[in-house]
Amino acid sequence: MKTEELFREDATLRECSATLLRADERGLVLDRSVFYPQGGGQAGDAGVLRLADGREIAIADTRKGEGGEILHLPAPDQAWQDLAPGQPLTACIDWSRRQAHMRFHTATHLLCALVPHPVDGCSITAQYARLDFHMTDPLDKDQLNQGLARLISAAHPVSHSWISDAELDANPGLVRSMSVQPPRGSGRVRLLKIDGVDLQPCGGTHVGNTGEIGAVVVTKIEKKSAKTRRVVLGFAPPAPA
Repeated sequence: MKTEELFREDATLRECSATLLRADERGLVLDRSVFYPQGGGQAGDAGVLRLADGREIAIADTRKGEGGEILHLPAPDQAWQDLAPGQPLTACIDWSRRQAHMRFHTATHLLCALVPHPVDGCSITAQYARLDFHMTDPLDKDQLNQGLARLISAAHPVSHSWISDAELDANPGLVRSMSVQPPRGSGRVRLLKIDGVDLQPCGGTHVGNTGEIGAVVVTKIEKKSAKTRRVVLGFAPPAPA
């Protein structure tokens, strides 16, 4: 049974009430969830599932299952075998982890605007983010950091909308990624828009405006191959007191 993906419409939801549908070695499946499953380069959420009796089950990761299911993966030391379908619970994400994902994921869209080349690799974690650009020209770290600072300080609004598969097919230029294609099959595709900056299909979680990204900077630029330049983002160290 497909899990209702609450995070697609509101990435700021930190918890939700839900009903357990299945519990087995593959993971715990709920009827609805705020947990984002690993995909599109973005790491899955962690957090806890709080049962009606107050007991908590730590969730170490979240993955996609079959048929639209979201698999909540308990930490290795957690006891979940006694859970039964139909149990009510509250799903609570690790907000600091999610917020880091949102900040970095939005920042990668700014990088796409600053580096107008196709993307052939992406990874977004709570510690860093990286994009691999299909290009041969060198990149300048200082110029990219200046561009990021400008776009972040401008606090451009971030929003999403939905278009049909046919509309996406009619506008192939919207797709920037060579390695991860927008999910199809549901009849619609989610578009992420940063006003005046970027517009492309994306199912990940993002902040509400670029000002919420905060102090994110380019920490490294690598030549991964003759036609690939890797840009790594990190959180800027705090200013000295």
